[in-house]
Amino acid sequence: MSVSCFDHPFLSGLLGDDETAAWFTAEADIAEMVRFEMALAHAQAAEGVITADAAHAIEAVCRDFTPDMDKLKADTARDGVVVPGFVRQVRERVDPEHAASLHRGPTSQDLIDTSLVLRLRHVARLIDRRTEAVVAALDEASRAFGQNVLVARTRMQRALDIMVGDRIAAWRDPLIRTRRTLSEATTHLCYLQMGGPTGTLDPAMGRWPAVKERMGIALDLPVSARSWHSQRDQLVAFADALVRLSGGLGKIGQDVALMAQDEIAEVTLAAGGTSSAMPHKNNPIGAEILVALARFNAVQISAMHHAMVHEQERSGAAWTLEWMVLPSICVATASGLATAERLISGISVIGRAPLAG
Repeated sequence: MSVSCFDHPFLSGLLGDDETAAWFTAEADIAEMVRFEMALAHAQAAEGVITADAAHAIEAVCRDFTPDMDKLKADTARDGVVVPGFVRQVRERVDPEHAASLHRGPTSQDLIDTSLVLRLRHVARLIDRRTEAVVAALDEASRAFGQNVLVARTRMQRALDIMVGDRIAAWRDPLIRTRRTLSEATTHLCYLQMGGPTGTLDPAMGRWPAVKERMGIALDLPVSARSWHSQRDQLVAFADALVRLSGGLGKIGQDVALMAQDEIAEVTLAAGGTSSAMPHKNNPIGAEILVALARFNAVQISAMHHAMVHEQERSGAAWTLEWMVLPSICVATASGLATAERLISGISVIGRAPLAG
């Protein structure tokens, strides 16, 4: 049983996306935090902040680290974040001579935010590939049916005839624009987070700029002059792009559902959903799911905008709200893209052939 439709035992078959959800598991999060600690240790050793032996000892533990998840759960409930418990567990396994060299300088948010952007970068690539596939499916549908005729409807009333290609272009163009927007948002978001307790690092440790540069190279992340602990606009821009993609897919789903009505029959779907009571039905399930996911994400994005409101240098409440909302937005978008590709590829006919002559 689950409180989320995205990992529910059977609703996940309709709405979930395992490939995307995998980037939001505890295992994926811990793996990136471990990478952060190894990169930090080696960068600090290279700059003389800790010894090379300490860095090697930390790496040896991190590479084979498996957390006690029950203890992490209890520690997170007490501390409000997972990092203090995570660091304690790693430190307990490092040789006592070098244990104090672990996690020198960063704060919990540095680990959590860096882990997040490392994983969101993978999610963005996945969503980009799927958007490309949906656009390709639309292009194929346009080649196959674009010269057919449809009745245009404005304000749900019959207007004039248009070509199928005209409607497909109205589906396709927003996806192409939003794909570019998502690429730009990902580029602006995926920066190393390294600000220390107040976002300003420790001025007494003069090697921090060099340490940050080395960490950025190790993690393949650019480094900004300032931390973005309380600056969440780029994260919201990323989420906004996802929600815009969902909205574009919702438009496709809404149109297809209306076109598939028996009385209109402007589209034929190769496979639809069955009814337990009416065996003649061919329900446009994929189209309906696109509408539902678009509306779901449209509601969730407001929470991301609320999460921009950080008090001073860090907000526990706003930060926690991000954790509650952003994974669902990502999974809903990816699920919608997979559904849209199947839906469009499964269209047998759109519109009617133009009259000869």
